[in-house]
Amino acid sequence: MTRPPICIVAGVIRDGQGRLLTVRKQGTTVFMLPGGKRDPGEDDIKALARELAEELGCVLVDSRALGVFTAPAANEPDTQVEGAIYHATIRGEVAAQAEIAELLWIDPAAPPRVRLAPLLETQVLPRL
Repeated sequence: MTRPPICIVAGVIRDGQGRLLTVRKQGTTVFMLPGGKRDPGEDDIKALARELAEELGCVLVDSRALGVFTAPAANEPDTQVEGAIYHATIRGEVAAQAEIAELLWIDPAAPPRVRLAPLLETQVLPRL
């Protein structure tokens, strides 16, 4: 049986060289965009700001919607993820915090040979 979709918000964060920030959560092998689930009563931007502060220790300065996309969930079998994705401008140094085990900056035009979340690989990267 298929489960209801996991609804998330995530940020496309680029550095000065155009690389894209991806994260790997503890206990997983898949790299994905930073972000997560909304808390009750949060809109997308409040949730994105909170998730970036918790996961990376940075401040969301500005955001611009890229779109809402659906793909198979990276870590939950028989589940789809529905992601509201935003281009995000941040302030501060990023560091792996909370449940984040590793950060990886990737070239969107030539991603490295690591496992990427389906949402990132099939929906977001083609639009960058």
